[in-house]
Amino acid sequence: MIYRGKTGVMLFSAVFSASVFLAAGCSAEASKPSPSGNSSSGTTVSENNLPENESRGATIEILPNSPADTVREFYKRLREKRFREAIFLTNLRPAIEGLSDDELREFQVDLEAIARNVPPQIEINGEVISEGKAIVTARLPDEDQEKMEVQEIRLRRDGENWVILSVDETAEKRIKKEGANYFYALRIETHEAEAKAMLERLHKAQLAYSLQNGGAFTSIDGLIEIGYLPPDIKTSDSTGYHYSLFLTPDRKSYYASAIPAQYGKSGVMSYVLELNGTSLPVVTGRDNNGKPLR
Repeated sequence: MIYRGKTGVMLFSAVFSASVFLAAGCSAEASKPSPSGNSSSGTTVSENNLPENESRGATIEILPNSPADTVREFYKRLREKRFREAIFLTNLRPAIEGLSDDELREFQVDLEAIARNVPPQIEINGEVISEGKAIVTARLPDEDQEKMEVQEIRLRRDGENWVILSVDETAEKRIKKEGANYFYALRIETHEAEAKAMLERLHKAQLAYSLQNGGAFTSIDGLIEIGYLPPDIKTSDSTGYHYSLFLTPDRKSYYASAIPAQYGKSGVMSYVLELNGTSLPVVTGRDNNGKPLR
């Protein structure tokens, strides 16, 4: 039950959910022309025989300012940590335009975690263009960052440029409405959802531990030491929350708490995990001005 979490990418894995963030794309054998018979540009190729964890450069001709060129430039800027310039190539642009450099640095932990996973070369192996829309296929790391797989990246034409569709239409409307506030609101939502999920993981880890230790529970440090919890549960840098665990003297019961590291900024809701009479977990949460619920 070794836990292999993806530290520091919670916020922007949610943001880059439409095939742009590494491993968030749709697996595909290769990009194919649409059945409508509309014209396509570029060449599609099947999966090559490279090792699962390696990638090479483009296997198709990439024209300047083409969809494939836009994708290649996006990942280049991301790897070079030119985050504002990278996001400008996506439909997240309205959310970043109003942020100052200092405000953008508040998201540095999440963005740098993504940049570390960008391969030195992006193997772009397919491009299909039809009626102002495009699909580019590329070999990118899978969700666990363990092997490469072919994924689809969707774009649309916007004047003379191509825009990578990082979010769907509903999210794009929200971005246009909220502007620079979008990332802040999304960060709170993401951290709160992850806080609840982390408490649920904590209970599963405790359950596994107790089955091997005569019904006794252990501390957060104990669960981390045996690989049942990720180390980042002890820092709010990537999680946005402070976690605490309280054991009874006989170690036969416990409760756990999660409170926002910065109330109103990294989160609003406080959460508590408690055991009912049958040792089943109950996670409750409410706005408690950043204070523990128990």
